[in-house]
Amino acid sequence: MSQLPKGWIQTSLGELCTKLTDGSHNPPKAKVIGLPMLSAKNIQNGKLDFGLGSRLITEEEFVAEDKRTRISKGDVLLTIVGALGRSAVVSTHEKFTLQRSVAVLSAPIISSDYLKYAIESPSFQKQIFDNAKGTAQKGIYLKKLRELNMVLPPLPEQKRIVEKLDEVLAQVDTIKARLDGIPELLKCFRQSVLASAVSGKLTEEWRKENKKQFDGELLHSARQKYGSSKYKDDLFNQAVLTLPETPDGWRVIPAGELFSYVTSGSRGWAKYYSDCGALFLRMTNLKYISIELDLEDTIYVELPQSVEGKRSKVELNDLLISITADVGRVAHVAKDIGEAYINQHVALARPNIDRYAKYISLCIASENVGIKQVGVLKRGATKAGLGLDDIRSFALPMPSVDEALAIVRLVDQYFTFADTIEAQVKKAQARVDNLTQSILAKAFRGELVPQNDDDEPAEVLLARIAQARKEAEALAKAAKKAAKAPRKTASKV
Repeated sequence: MSQLPKGWIQTSLGELCTKLTDGSHNPPKAKVIGLPMLSAKNIQNGKLDFGLGSRLITEEEFVAEDKRTRISKGDVLLTIVGALGRSAVVSTHEKFTLQRSVAVLSAPIISSDYLKYAIESPSFQKQIFDNAKGTAQKGIYLKKLRELNMVLPPLPEQKRIVEKLDEVLAQVDTIKARLDGIPELLKCFRQSVLASAVSGKLTEEWRKENKKQFDGELLHSARQKYGSSKYKDDLFNQAVLTLPETPDGWRVIPAGELFSYVTSGSRGWAKYYSDCGALFLRMTNLKYISIELDLEDTIYVELPQSVEGKRSKVELNDLLISITADVGRVAHVAKDIGEAYINQHVALARPNIDRYAKYISLCIASENVGIKQVGVLKRGATKAGLGLDDIRSFALPMPSVDEALAIVRLVDQYFTFADTIEAQVKKAQARVDNLTQSILAKAFRGELVPQNDDDEPAEVLLARIAQARKEAEALAKAAKKAAKAPRKTASKV
């Protein structure tokens, strides 16, 4: 800041505080019951959160630790190790102490809320990060923390700044909350589109103009030419019971009749990992409520000429399905990705009619068809996920090829619309985040509220703080002396 507003003064954090210390560097072992010893994880979104769990210590241990921190209502907490720069004002009389990752600041003469906002300002945050030390986990030492620059306006102006920031940032938080809620709405929208698509509701108007039915002869020819997979009647019958009502002209087909080949990846790929070579696809490459293959996080393998895992080589229009843990994610291989294989947590299903590939993917991804059937078929005390028989036994509501392609086009249009909104929301969220920082920066340049010539200058306030700090230090020394006195008397006796 080149020039401070009238009545303001440049000082250091240490000059503003009558107490600036951190929590225990050697915390007691955790107990089953006791008093809380909080850490940086308990300071989130500008608030102190006891609900996030903490180390518990005995009353006796608390008394010893509390001599260091002596936390009071109105103190400001600041994370100084690991998660740097998060702050909160202590708003409770509940007893607790701290681990080393949190510093406690007491500045009773100035506004606690002003101090918290000042810590959150871009200029102060930059100082924290610029002065942090360490490699694996960065932290800022108390000596350096005390030296960090901070601007101090007159006390009445501090209160005006806090009131204005409370008002403006509450509005920003409201906007942010609304924006943060949109992705969940879009998730529901996408599932609604999928549910309408695979139940025939999305193409009701299309069927009025196109009298097409599922072509059994086409499937028979494909099975003769490319083959099919054996399914289990009992599993298929269970799956059928979960299906929504489907339009006339559609048929419910076991997935095995539509898949020429179903397999899963093999184990023991780690020895083939490489910086280049064939793609190695895992569950992380399959997304939620989407059938797009995600290739952002990829691993490569180099295989010898003869290896068992080559049976899981991926081809164009294959379907990839997660079969362990987070079961039922699906991706359609819509384009040539070169040589690629899958690991043991993913199944590969190869449609015998390519034009149905994307539609079948939508069926498996939809809540009212695939996800519901996954929930039924994966049940069991010892069953950790889906077996290949389960996949072959999916009950799929099948329209004509032409209607399936019409469904895919409509879903693509709706999903593109949702993607556009999602991208706009992300940009808006970034602008809102920048807006918060811009407002804080403006506040601590003295541009958010007007100055008042009648306000007591900050330098007078700083002198009072210095006097209060001297008195606090004197009281601390007297308390230590008093604590030692009984031991001396006892030794003389």
